[in-house]
Amino acid sequence: MKKSRALSIMAGVLVLALAVSGCSGGAAGGEQSQGGGDEDQQYVVGISNTLASSLWREQMICSIKAEALASGKVSEVITISKDGGPTEQIQDLQNLISQGVDILVVNPSDPEKLNSIIAEADAQGITVVAVDSAVTAPEAHVITNDQVAWGELEMRKLAEMIGGEGDVLYMRGIQGVQADIDRDTGVKAALEDYPGINLKEVWTGWDYTKAGEIAVQEFSAKQYDAVWTSGPDYPVVNGILTAGRDLVPIGGQGSNEFIKQLTEGAEGVLVTNPPAIGGAGLNVALRVAGGEDVEHDTIIDPEVFTSTDNAADLAGMYLPDEAPNFITTLSVPGLTTYTDEQVLACKGPGE
Repeated sequence: MKKSRALSIMAGVLVLALAVSGCSGGAAGGEQSQGGGDEDQQYVVGISNTLASSLWREQMICSIKAEALASGKVSEVITISKDGGPTEQIQDLQNLISQGVDILVVNPSDPEKLNSIIAEADAQGITVVAVDSAVTAPEAHVITNDQVAWGELEMRKLAEMIGGEGDVLYMRGIQGVQADIDRDTGVKAALEDYPGINLKEVWTGWDYTKAGEIAVQEFSAKQYDAVWTSGPDYPVVNGILTAGRDLVPIGGQGSNEFIKQLTEGAEGVLVTNPPAIGGAGLNVALRVAGGEDVEHDTIIDPEVFTSTDNAADLAGMYLPDEAPNFITTLSVPGLTTYTDEQVLACKGPGE
């Protein structure tokens, strides 16, 4: 059911008559009566993801499904997940709109190029939330991990570990993606305090295999003092060892295997970037669709763990039954309501 903008202009007599007769107030996202009248309403949720080859994105989708199930307010989750750019994502969003979704949770491929389709969805009464990366469309709510802080925190910790100077292999994500741009902004802010650090910039595409191959190539050519990665972390440790070099401090976002490596002697820093941002985004969307006044922008602050200061915490974060690149930050306190078991099961309503 779509939100009905007509409700807001109905004559007062008609609204009163509906209330007295016990009729429902219309569409899923319409204004609610006093006392919260949306308990029995069921929403159809659409997910748009354009990086299907990423386990991080798969976990993001699982968190949306888990939040949908835990909320009790979602009847169906429709997912379109495939590799592509803005053109393909616009087509995917048109597809989801045509299937009658009430809520769209979008991991945007571009901050501006989706604005027209987001406006179209909003005009049809669909609640839109962008997660992980921001969009400039005023109709969409946005929930992101603080990527500027993420980049800065990782670089500052690495700089401290190497005494404030040296050569750092700077392994970025995908050119043009807002999360990568924001992280680079944070890195440059940190380096203002460390002029003795030199960066060698390379691009991984957030691909773990590619990151490992780059590490072998770069460390075969020279010995770096540290490695800043935009996520693919544990293959870099393996790549350095394959190249026959001594391990150096490495930064990452907390893959399962990297956590294990840090507990077994590797030196480095983990900055959280939870894929549970997806479930948090649906939480926000459900509140918006239910008539709640929610802040337009929600930013999640990252946490920092180092091999020297947080050994016990890191040991507790390792999940031996999960894949090496599985991110073990499973929830966002205050913004997800599912259990660990629900998100690990990756099942939505009716599945």
